[in-house]
Amino acid sequence: MSATIALHMHQPLIPAGGSDLQTADVISNLQDMFNNQGVGDNHNASVFQWCYKRIGEFVPELVAEGKEPRVMLEYSGNLLWGLQKMGLNDVLDALKGVTCNSNYHRHVEWLGCPWGHAVAPSTPVQDYRLHVIEWRKFFAELFGSEALARVKGFSPSEMALPNHPDIAYEFVKTLKENGYTYVLVQEHTIEDPQTSYGPKERYFPNRLVCKNTKGEELSITCLIKTQGSDTKLVAQMQPWYEACSLAPIEFKGHTLPRLVTQIADGENGGVMMNEFPDKYKEVVRISTNSQTPLVNGSEYLEMLAKLGISENDLPVVQPIYQKRIWDKFIPGDSQEKFDQAITELKNADSRFHMEGGSWTNNISWVKGYDNLLGPMEQASVAFNERYIRPQVDPNEQGYKSALFNLMCAQTSCFRYWGQGVWTDYGREFCRRTISLCR
Repeated sequence: MSATIALHMHQPLIPAGGSDLQTADVISNLQDMFNNQGVGDNHNASVFQWCYKRIGEFVPELVAEGKEPRVMLEYSGNLLWGLQKMGLNDVLDALKGVTCNSNYHRHVEWLGCPWGHAVAPSTPVQDYRLHVIEWRKFFAELFGSEALARVKGFSPSEMALPNHPDIAYEFVKTLKENGYTYVLVQEHTIEDPQTSYGPKERYFPNRLVCKNTKGEELSITCLIKTQGSDTKLVAQMQPWYEACSLAPIEFKGHTLPRLVTQIADGENGGVMMNEFPDKYKEVVRISTNSQTPLVNGSEYLEMLAKLGISENDLPVVQPIYQKRIWDKFIPGDSQEKFDQAITELKNADSRFHMEGGSWTNNISWVKGYDNLLGPMEQASVAFNERYIRPQVDPNEQGYKSALFNLMCAQTSCFRYWGQGVWTDYGREFCRRTISLCR
């Protein structure tokens, strides 16, 4: 059997580099933690900094021992931009070491993500596409085009998968147009198209099929992240121990290892901060040359491809609640009939929604955030009317400044942390975006 782990790293950018919100410099939340050590858990700032760096230390150490470490990394554009602005070259140099040195290519795999940690179900599709594009541009600036060419997997922020047919279709279209060959999904955000139950096989790649209301269809391979989002699962290397307990799968005439996939914050929580280093090294040492090796996502999929197993051979899944939609609505029918079908489904079951699914069922990324979503929509409209429709050159400074503020505004943290100063930060980014679009 096999296990793969991914570390999600993120710090939002905030207008907190000064006392006046409307004129404050944009800084990383990590910088704000360093500036205010006595507030909350800000004393952990230096530990967070080390967490962003330490894979660049662990992997060379383990490879020098003759071991076979594996890890997937997902760093938001916000975080990488903030690290660069803070001058934390030790962190970036450590990451470059394991990213650009060919000795470590098979050990460390990067996952793409939206630049500004935007939530796919509730971010306008044209903006989300820009988040995906801008992350790739910035990653190439930091690590080079050759490193970018090896980024094949995508990790959606908050593990949020759209389930509105048109948004889900555009989500997959964006990924495929930007060179991604697979995406991580949370197990309870998808369903079996025939039964509406969860996927039949969680420990094996599936094919995520997304059909829009016109009947157009796209698909992409997905690796299923199982269980919750507790950092303890990755910090204590639970995926590897779970993999040790599984039996192989018989598929297309082959006996294949099942794959346990997990992703978690790579810096948050005492267990991740303190226990992960020793546990990771221990499991790497035990798993090397064992019957249950650690692998990376692309590595596992390449193994299947060499056996002649393609994406079209994989079990099919679709976003949650879509079976109910297709049972009531015929693709190609009018928008009015689609809206009517959605209304009937909501009336029949209060749990039915079109907000997508994410790592938690306890948080809606839409309900209760009208005072932020309104300005976000206004900022999006202003940007598209000023820069996208007239096809302004993306290299033009006004375009870049407005896009930067728009992407910062769409960071999920401004909703995740509820009302108060975080909402104020999000609204301020919206104000700046709209101002730059006049």
